[in-house]
Amino acid sequence: MGQLQERYKKYREPQKFMEAGVYPYFRAITSKQGTEVEMAGQNVLMFGSNAYTGLTGDQRVIDAAKAALDKYGSGCAGSRFLNGTLDLHVQLEKELAEFVHKDDTLCFSTGFSVNQGVLAQVVGKGDYIICDDRDHASIVDGRRLSFARQLHYKHNDMEDLERVLKGLPQDSIKLIVVDGVFSMEGDLAKLPEIVELKHKYNCSVMVDEAHGLGVFGKNGRGVCDYFGLTDDIDLIMGTFSKSLASIGGFIASDKDTINYLRHTCRTYIFSASNTPAATAAAMEALHILQEEPERIEHLWDVTKYALKRFREEGFEIGETESPIIPLYVRDIEKTFIVTKLAFDAGVFINPVIPPACAPQDTLVRFALMANHTKEQVERGVVALKKVFVELGIIK
Repeated sequence: MGQLQERYKKYREPQKFMEAGVYPYFRAITSKQGTEVEMAGQNVLMFGSNAYTGLTGDQRVIDAAKAALDKYGSGCAGSRFLNGTLDLHVQLEKELAEFVHKDDTLCFSTGFSVNQGVLAQVVGKGDYIICDDRDHASIVDGRRLSFARQLHYKHNDMEDLERVLKGLPQDSIKLIVVDGVFSMEGDLAKLPEIVELKHKYNCSVMVDEAHGLGVFGKNGRGVCDYFGLTDDIDLIMGTFSKSLASIGGFIASDKDTINYLRHTCRTYIFSASNTPAATAAAMEALHILQEEPERIEHLWDVTKYALKRFREEGFEIGETESPIIPLYVRDIEKTFIVTKLAFDAGVFINPVIPPACAPQDTLVRFALMANHTKEQVERGVVALKKVFVELGIIK
């Protein structure tokens, strides 16, 4: 056995939780994604999904993917830069640009590769990237690949952001990168204040709308639209794997910036293009999102109900303003136990532990979809209350 294998033979942390019977990862689902799914031979309530619009099992989306599969085949066998561009890709980029009110967009095979590639390319030596402490891992990895100087500020702390900006040259390129909706805690970036600081200190701003698209703004255009600040945001990033019921992502900006990225961004140029089925599915979901505003209205109806019920029952849910509801446990082992006992009671939730949060901030993440009912939410609240009381997390 070589040195590399010897090193990782010692990595046994997951096995500790497997042996304790509370390992919460890679649980196999044997049905379509929906508000209830089949797992381990039983139906469980799904409160661990990012499918906020509830379109992953929609027959119209499925039929669009099937039609694209029949017409174009299973893949493109190359990158967008060479042989992998379909008219479907071009059309989706056009529609997304119109949807988020930007000049142009680029579509990528995953949302992660958008942040990873764009941040590595759009700023460089002599520039600055300034990030919120709780930005998504894809933003963290993207900034690490850049030659720009990397700075950060305390989560949603505008005084700390201004402290950072004050020390930077006025004439340098300074890119503030922030999640529109923070994926674990469910709170929103303080975009109005960030935009004020942008203008005060001559900065640019990039917003990751992964969890804002399909949830906030007119017809689900995102947090930038919700705050009426789209024109002040230089780059808008979004994903297909959540509200758009597919896989992939995009970056939207002005024509010159997109032209530059189209010809230089390595994760775009050197990755195979998104499959025909995934592209068609995302485009159909985008159409439905615009045609059925009542879908988002219902999402907010059940979200407000869930927030009210969790607060009434004494859960600690932080400052969430979205369908992402953190239920704080503040203990790693108990977080895994909560996940296991909830599943046994027929409720699927996700554990959040380091590095996704600080050790003292562990939680389980309860997320809502547009096709959840209040009755399903109530069943979830009741089951989780019993678990949290049993473990002494709440009274």
